[in-house]
Amino acid sequence: MSKIVFCEFEVFGKVQGVYFRKYTERQAIILGLRGWCMNTEKDTVKGRLEGDQGRVMQMMEWLKTRGSPKSSIEKATFTDLKPIREFTTKTFLIKR
Repeated sequence: MSKIVFCEFEVFGKVQGVYFRKYTERQAIILGLRGWCMNTEKDTVKGRLEGDQGRVMQMMEWLKTRGSPKSSIEKATFTDLKPIREFTTKTFLIKR
């Protein structure tokens, strides 16, 4: 069985009002990841990724370089990958 890991992230730039969370949710589900994302008061998007280590790393790259079509990513920060015994959510959620 693959190792299940998690990391938390925050994405900076033009990431609010450009459907960034919706595209993040869609990409996470395509990759089979769980977790969540939400807008912050600092005009960033933060969240948590949980899943297979390789797929989490793919999503990290997507958050750094792709995002939604109208977004403009300045940078993305991530905590270190850490193993977890079980998922904290059943799917990937957009928190409000």
